[in-house]
Amino acid sequence: MKCPICGKPASERYRPFCSRRCADVDLARWLRGDYRIPGEPVVDPDKEE
Repeated sequence: MKCPICGKPASERYRPFCSRRCADVDLARWLRGDYRIPGEPVVDPDKEE
């Protein structure tokens, strides 16, 4: 299995990543919203008039 960030072989300890650095890079991408899926805005039924 290859690391999804850099393509090196995955490490058992950080699977599916090769290192802590690549795991942290992936976490940062999640936190910034880089993996979001575009879609229609959700309407909050409590705020509808």
